[in-house]
Amino acid sequence: MASFHRSIFFLLAVTAVVTALASTAAVAADADMTRLHFYMHATLGGPNVTTVRVVEGPAALADSNFGDLYVIDDPLTDGPAPTSMLVGRAQGFYLLDSIEGSGVLVSANLGFAANGPHNGSTIAVYGSYADDQPEKELSVVGGSRKFRFAHGYVLIKTYSFNATTGDSILELDVYVTANK
Repeated sequence: MASFHRSIFFLLAVTAVVTALASTAAVAADADMTRLHFYMHATLGGPNVTTVRVVEGPAALADSNFGDLYVIDDPLTDGPAPTSMLVGRAQGFYLLDSIEGSGVLVSANLGFAANGPHNGSTIAVYGSYADDQPEKELSVVGGSRKFRFAHGYVLIKTYSFNATTGDSILELDVYVTANK
């Protein structure tokens, strides 16, 4: 009977140590998280186009943009004004992937300027969201240089949208952890 109690005590002690270590690791992981905040400028018309439709969805779906594919090379700035300091570029594509609704599938690299604090690093983002949501979320699925093996998420809010031109400014909050 005494050995049974010792075994239970030993298991409880091991459980307490493992729980403490896991909780310490979670705090350490949060401490290694980097938060980035910037604005993405998508320009669909005029002399400085940064977003181009390369595939148009089927004409049979005239009331929908389903199937439209856009390629982007949008500037990322530290403020919402187009004249704000350039911190990098968002390069990739998005696809309107919902027949009924406003689904958008995004695959892009957020590339940072070589002269900035992230020195030519990239963050790869991927995911799908409903464009009619006030806040959208994409997954961080990788990166390069400073963000090699990155994981995390991106929260996106529409800062401004011009219904006539389709131009928009998006506010991005990126929460990323990279293995060092």
